[in-house]
Parts: sequence; C-alpha cells; structure tokens
Amino acid sequence: MSMVHVAGNAALDFVGTVTERGTRDEDELVTTDTLARWYVDAGLVSRRPTVDEADLTAAVTLREHLYALVRCLVDGTPLPDHHRTALNRAVRGTGPVESLDRNGRRTTRGDASACLVAVARSAIELFDRTDGAVVRFCADETCTHPFLDRSRTKRRRWCDMGSCGDRAKVRRHRAQTSS
Repeated sequence: MSMVHVAGNAALDFVGTVTERGTRDEDELVTTDTLARWYVDAGLVSRRPTVDEADLTAAVTLREHLYALVRCLVDGTPLPDHHRTALNRAVRGTGPVESLDRNGRRTTRGDASACLVAVARSAIELFDRTDGAVVRFCADETCTHPFLDRSRTKRRRWCDMGSCGDRAKVRRHRAQTSS
C-alpha cells in the first residue's frame, strides 16, 4: 500500500485514505500500524506514535465527519451540525510539538491524539480560505481523493497528474485509436 499525500492539506489526504468511495470503498487505515505510518508520512510527527484500537476508531470516525464536511464544501451545501460539532471537538486538544534536535533539524513529537488534532486543524483551514485555492474531488472515476486546486484557472481535474491524470490520458488515447 502506498500512502498518497497530494492534496495540499493533511485533512484532505486523510479523507483520501478511503479510495473509490461509493464503489469499492477501499480503506487504507485498517490497522493501528498503518495509521501510525500515515501520521509520519503526512509529516505530522517525526516518529511513529503508539496507536491503539481506540485511536484507530477515533481517527476513522473523524475521517468520516471530515468527508461529509468536505463534500458539503465542494457542493456548496450547508454544513450539518453534528459533523461540524465533531470537528470542533477534535480541534480542541494539543497538537504535536516542534523542537530542534542537536543537529539543528526540526523534529515533531506527539501521540496519536495530538496527530488527530493536527488533522482537525488542517480541516478548519479549508473553510473561509483567503488564498484563492478551491477544494475539489479528483475527476478520475476510480479515485475519490479531494485536493486543493491552486491552479491559475481553477480548472484542475486530477488529484495528481502523475497517476490519475496519466490514466485519463491513456484511456482517452485508447478510445481515440480504437475508433
């Protein structure tokens, strides 16, 4: 399994840990180890935190609230109170702590709860944006990864041109050459 971090926002990448939503619903966060690895791969902490089953359940629950909120954001619909309240509750804790090691490198430490706070804080950043970026879902029919569209024209279609965009080009080419 490869962890995908292409959204430009940790909360969007967290939502993207379920691929093919609505069809195959492939969950990438099925074990405590994969969640701990995701936190490191996302850059939330420098070393894997200890993650237990309760942490995994809390993470998956928050992810589903985030998915619903992101869907509303993309669709321009009102935010359901229970999803908004769950996010506001998750953001209240203490996030990871940064420090410098002896070699002058930044390290980030935190337990599983701190990592989830960091994810929740990145979700809050998605609302009331001032940088002009737009939240979208990938146009690839087998990818349901959300991403920040920071392109000049705001017409970006793929979460990642190197994967989803290339697959679309190949499909389009095959369709043109077979007709």
